[in-house]
Amino acid sequence: MPTAKQLADIGYKTFSSSMMLLTVYGGYLCSVRVYHYFQRRRARRQAAEEQKTSGNP
Repeated sequence: MPTAKQLADIGYKTFSSSMMLLTVYGGYLCSVRVYHYFQRRRARRQAAEEQKTSGNP
């Protein structure tokens, strides 16, 4: 039977691990959003450049 200190240590390690995983996952989601934002921005700029060049013969 684990002692109260052992249970507390297990609970702390479990909680810390879950918070670390949530932090890593949050960072991943944030970086994916930033990547897609820059992809869309580049596509819009490219489309605007193509429209400028095709609009002025």
